[in-house]
Amino acid sequence: MEDTIAAISTALGVGAISIIRISGEKSLEIANKIFDKDLTNAKSHTIHYGHIVDNGEIIDEVLVSVMLSPKTFTTEDIVEINCHGGINTTNKVLELVLSNGARLAEPGEFTKRAFLNGRIDLTQADGIMNLIEAKTDISRKMSIKQLNGQVSNEIKKLRTELVDIISNIEVNIDYPEYEDIEVVTIEKIYPQVLSIKEKLNQIIKNSEEGKIINEGIKIGIIGRPNVGKSSLLNNLLEEEKAIVTDIEGTTRDIVEGKIIISGIVCNIIDTAGIRETDNIVEQIGVNKSYNIIDSSDLVIMILNNNEPITEEELDLLTKIKNKNHIIAINKIDLESKLNIYIEGAIKISVKDNLGIEEIKKRISEIFNFPLRISSWKILNLDKIETNDMSYLSNARSISLLKDSLNKINECINNIKNNSPIDIIELDLKESWNTLGEIIGETYTDELI
Repeated sequence: MEDTIAAISTALGVGAISIIRISGEKSLEIANKIFDKDLTNAKSHTIHYGHIVDNGEIIDEVLVSVMLSPKTFTTEDIVEINCHGGINTTNKVLELVLSNGARLAEPGEFTKRAFLNGRIDLTQADGIMNLIEAKTDISRKMSIKQLNGQVSNEIKKLRTELVDIISNIEVNIDYPEYEDIEVVTIEKIYPQVLSIKEKLNQIIKNSEEGKIINEGIKIGIIGRPNVGKSSLLNNLLEEEKAIVTDIEGTTRDIVEGKIIISGIVCNIIDTAGIRETDNIVEQIGVNKSYNIIDSSDLVIMILNNNEPITEEELDLLTKIKNKNHIIAINKIDLESKLNIYIEGAIKISVKDNLGIEEIKKRISEIFNFPLRISSWKILNLDKIETNDMSYLSNARSISLLKDSLNKINECINNIKNNSPIDIIELDLKESWNTLGEIIGETYTDELI
């Protein structure tokens, strides 16, 4: 933390502007060595025009921003050099900064310093990355709420409620002789703990929906060989992502692509054709296809209109019946020989690009109404879009929320079993500590 660090803060490549950021105690001193204007007495949050020079040679014409501690992202002195965006120029300016006393920042180190210096908490740090990676307007809105600290405030409120209960228990245990303190009984604690449980359950439910918004919906395309899975993927993506031939077993590994439907990222996966095979490589692909069925939020199964249904396809229909699924009947331009009626099936022709918009519409309908996505969550995008979106969206935070809820459930069980008050207090403390890990009030070096 005593080092002055520097890095290129913009994407490296040819562009109009690149920014080299310097943060630390020696930021101004280092900038003065390579800038042809004196920044020693520069006021905070000012911009200065000049040149970066090396032994009298002008390297680039730049604007230098000066931001003084503590009102900066890292709370340290920060200097940002805005130079022209050529790769060679940017690297040369960074090289001069490093050779004059700065250290190259590690990935994420500016954000790490902002956290360690108390400028942001862990949920806000997550929000920064989520905002950078946001692919839709909904995920952008959610990331802004996280970055602004609204998510942290919800966690802090719960921790305050827990610490109020814990402190009252502590006083009763440590100072039983005082008559003017509130006597803590199991009957008084129980409704408070139930209220905390209800709030945790709501945050977890919202957070699991938020995770889907950030990470997208996983959609697997399945079927036996040569039914048009790869062609459907290409049509949905509107690009030639997967190789298409008339040879069965062409797709032997998964092929993925992304599209946005109704504001949500859809991760679409083309799988190997499912059939009995003696080919070891093809069998590995078939096994992956079964795994995709289990892990997908939605399965699109394709049947051939011009062929009778097979036993393998009947087995697949049984396997996906309790999952969100769409049945697509392909090759509708050919004579129908399909000997089964499936209510709600969409008739398509991937060759003529017919029925593709109907599939997109069906996907939108499934994920815009309260339908079950898996055995543990219900998603309603209409509701989410009008919510305040103040919830968590990554696996680490959601896992910690569930751990905290488990401790609350243990506390409730102990209350029901009339366990000693100090045992109940331990459960509450563990729940409080776990919530602290989410926002970084308690953390380990490994986590940072």
